[in-house]
Amino acid sequence: MCICGKSQDFSKCCEPLILKKELPKSPEALMCSRYSAYVIGNGDYLVYSAVQQNRYADDIALIEEFSNSVEWLKLDVLHTKENQVEFKAYYRDNKGIQVLHEKSTFVKIDDEWKYKDGELFNTKIERNGPCPCGSGKKYKKCCMKN
Repeated sequence: MCICGKSQDFSKCCEPLILKKELPKSPEALMCSRYSAYVIGNGDYLVYSAVQQNRYADDIALIEEFSNSVEWLKLDVLHTKENQVEFKAYYRDNKGIQVLHEKSTFVKIDDEWKYKDGELFNTKIERNGPCPCGSGKKYKKCCMKN
């Protein structure tokens, strides 16, 4: 299983994109590879996969510092529509489990999809929903208690 949650092995799913051996075939593929890059702390790919006007070399170290300071739990792709992907990425930090809920916009430049920007949502993990840690328990009976 890939880091992004797809059934393919990482070496056939997100890794070729992160290593720049293949181009993402869709906005969803790019978004999934970007999540995987966060999990492995590859700030270079995250900056590279953004549109030129949003690329800042100084961001690489900041991205890697953040990525390596949290435990990434899972990715849920909620909706895909043309050039937008809405997702929730769950991670654990020193305050507990957090959710990053975003609707990302992508653009195709010279046959390559790039991350343009995103709209963040203030979303909380639902008490009666499955715990993002993967235990199979409800959140309120699992990590919410901690």
